[in-house]
Amino acid sequence: MAIRTYWQKSSFSGGGDGNDCVELAAAGDRIRLREGDDPGTELLVTSEAFAGLVRDVKDGRLGGA
Repeated sequence: MAIRTYWQKSSFSGGGDGNDCVELAAAGDRIRLREGDDPGTELLVTSEAFAGLVRDVKDGRLGGA
């Protein structure tokens, strides 16, 4: 039996059904990440690594434009 994956769209991706978004799904103690316009490519990270990424984004440590 296949396990169903529940993808959650980022709240920063805006509304609608467009593909301009980031999605994530829980996979045990890991987090699966993908872009809506390329759903076949995924990044699998630990929950701890994802939490660190979220902290760095919130704290402005990534130096994005």
